[in-house]
Amino acid sequence: MNAGHLIDELFADPAYLSMALRLVAALAVGAAIGLERSYHGRPAGFRTHALVCLSTSLLMLVTIYENRWFPGLAQGRIALDPTRMAQGIMTGIGFLGAGTIMKEGPTVRGLTTAASIWITAAIGVLIGIGFYFPAMVATVLTLGTLSVFRWVEARMPAQFYAHFTIRFHRATAMPEGTMRELLSQLGFTVANLNYRLDAAADFFEYRMVIRTSRMDSLRRLPGALAALDSVREFRVAPTGD
Repeated sequence: MNAGHLIDELFADPAYLSMALRLVAALAVGAAIGLERSYHGRPAGFRTHALVCLSTSLLMLVTIYENRWFPGLAQGRIALDPTRMAQGIMTGIGFLGAGTIMKEGPTVRGLTTAASIWITAAIGVLIGIGFYFPAMVATVLTLGTLSVFRWVEARMPAQFYAHFTIRFHRATAMPEGTMRELLSQLGFTVANLNYRLDAAADFFEYRMVIRTSRMDSLRRLPGALAALDSVREFRVAPTGD
């Protein structure tokens, strides 16, 4: 079968268009949900949600169109439940994906890598059963998600969140109001403020989540804090994928 004949067959069969539309719709819905999560600085964001939604939709095509990848089922000669094998595969892949997720202090990383492993496994399931068309569409959409969506994600407006810890000498600790005013001047708002006093080590510490919509605020923050003699140390740990 030549390429031209295969393309004609794909366009002539409405089922192939339905498969493609379902996969694109799943990608769009997942991306829309992830967009909201990315805007609010959550670790699982734009690309992660898009890939997870795409992979689950992809696996559902195995059961909906099973007579297409295994014609014997349509004639009633064979009883087959492919979803049992797929469930086992995806459970195992889930453990593999979990190994790529790392927690560095308050920051979580590797979620998109875990999602890409999952969608790759889903594509492998479809290729293994000979369901080539949705596997091909999913491969194109996945590559687009990991490349084009990265470009979109880097340019779309978003709020930047970070876990912020600042430690002072006990005797010269900055009052809370002064600290809030300093962060406000730099373009940050404060949430989840916690306090810590260690008399033995002679320090007073603030821990909080800071938020800004301007990336230049992040670049100015270290310099402003380093200029304060009372600051013993500080740490800014961005949340993110």
